[in-house]
Amino acid sequence: MKKIKDLLKAFVNIPYMKYIVVLVLGVVLIGFVGSSSVLAHLGNKQRISELNEEIEYYEGEYSHHQARIHQLQTDPKAMEEIARERYFMKHADEDIFVLSDDQRTPFSKQSEDETTE
Repeated sequence: MKKIKDLLKAFVNIPYMKYIVVLVLGVVLIGFVGSSSVLAHLGNKQRISELNEEIEYYEGEYSHHQARIHQLQTDPKAMEEIARERYFMKHADEDIFVLSDDQRTPFSKQSEDETTE
């Protein structure tokens, strides 16, 4: 125990030691603790880059949709194409057949309105 006390006294008696300790504590606080630390700064930079990528994606989507809107406003064939594909609209002399890949359950022999006794 005496050796530890002697070591601490020798450590404290080093010139400018209090300044070195304060400097080290300051670097630790600034670098690793708090909301404005270096680690938080690096996390914020990563988040900014992710958001910039998201902005680029949505700007591309926006320009694509603007081009599509312009096409729909200027070309009547494009509007007819959408009406036929999405809303199954047709001319009076046409028939529409809708094909589906959905898996359906087999038809039961009893209808839903009937009760079993």
